[in-house]
Amino acid sequence: MPQWLEFIVNLFLHLDRHLATALEVLGPWTYVLLVAIVFLETGLVVTPFLPGDSLLFAAGTFAALGHMNIALLFVLLAAAAIVGDTVNYWLGHRFGLRLFYTQNPWLKKVLKEEYLHRTQAFYDKHGGFAVVLGRFVPIVRTFVPFVAGIGAMHYGRFIHYNVVGALAWVGIFLFLGYFFGNIPIVKENFHYAVVGIILVSVLPMVWEYWKHRRARVAAAAD
Repeated sequence: MPQWLEFIVNLFLHLDRHLATALEVLGPWTYVLLVAIVFLETGLVVTPFLPGDSLLFAAGTFAALGHMNIALLFVLLAAAAIVGDTVNYWLGHRFGLRLFYTQNPWLKKVLKEEYLHRTQAFYDKHGGFAVVLGRFVPIVRTFVPFVAGIGAMHYGRFIHYNVVGALAWVGIFLFLGYFFGNIPIVKENFHYAVVGIILVSVLPMVWEYWKHRRARVAAAAD
């Protein structure tokens, strides 16, 4: 396994340990770290691999232990998610198609044209609510605002769904961690809970991929 991939897998599987270490070393600055991660995961199309759902769940769990303030976490992380999507929207609006059709080999690996078409199809199916639903699907979460900026949605309409989606996404996973993360069986098997959250959040993306693949096979057969 490549070293960078091993690092990402380790980050997800042992998020509780990493967050505990951050709290011990950084103290209150841990809030800044969490805000930065949420902003980067939602605001830049080149960082969709950062932890999102699992990070919110872990933060809620540590808030329940008294290490952080749950109300402050909610306000800061929701704001980071809203600002992140807003930045992503304007990046798409300003540079979108040029980035997708770039000849830069590194960018071509990250910004695949297939992602553009799939996200556009996601919009066609769900309309403006795609911005809200996309919050709960890793990878798609990062590309939805970018594609909206390219031309899928007017900003006035986008910001409404952006705020609703951010409040719902941050609130659900943060308070799930706050209320359920410290149940003994969950606390003793925290890494399994994190893996479960990741798998559940990825299921919609797998379902969409399977439908897309089945449709492509059917079209080829015709």
